[in-house]
Amino acid sequence: VKVKIPFGNKYLDAIFSVPEKKPTYGVILTHGAGGDMNFPHLVSLAACLASHGVLCLRFTCKGLNIAYRTKAFKTVVEYLKLSDDYKLSGVFLAGRSMGSRAAASVIRHLSQEEDDDFIQGLVCLSYPLHRPKLQSKLRDEDLLFIRCPVLFVSGSADEMCEKQLLEGVASKMKAPKKIHWIDKANHGMAVKGRTTDDIMEEINAQVVSWLGENIQLEH
Repeated sequence: VKVKIPFGNKYLDAIFSVPEKKPTYGVILTHGAGGDMNFPHLVSLAACLASHGVLCLRFTCKGLNIAYRTKAFKTVVEYLKLSDDYKLSGVFLAGRSMGSRAAASVIRHLSQEEDDDFIQGLVCLSYPLHRPKLQSKLRDEDLLFIRCPVLFVSGSADEMCEKQLLEGVASKMKAPKKIHWIDKANHGMAVKGRTTDDIMEEINAQVVSWLGENIQLEH
């Protein structure tokens, strides 16, 4: 179901992937710095979530400013929270690369502003912990404030997320967290000798099983 979500004097393009049965939980999903909501990994994950009874709302927000992206993500959260069509008990925020930074930032802001448990957790696909070759400056400030469960799915050869550095940040986080490493994958989740579909299946399976540990899923 295609929707346009009001955002200031503009609209954000978004698509709902709706399960057959009335969903209790949802996932809001967005893309990285390049591309849009039709990035193949996001389309694949959205379909997989809907098949497991989880509503997925994915949206496009062009813009390379993290504050702008965060504001857009927050608008989408409020939109879904107030939706009459889908009365959800809670949502998980998810994003790829820069989208996961925006999701983390939203969770930190909302947890400081309001005390409700609508946001159940965070899924970070290829979290960009640092710029390539700039490991001294970590983008970990939001992660250290988060209290809800967090899943990281990253490539072990991600040039923007060195394995030891993410494990170090995770050990300092107060939230329940899990890291799944895609062996030899780069930031774009590509692995020599493996098909994109194969990798997407691994990512989707990890996300669904982690969601299942946190909520009751349809099998």
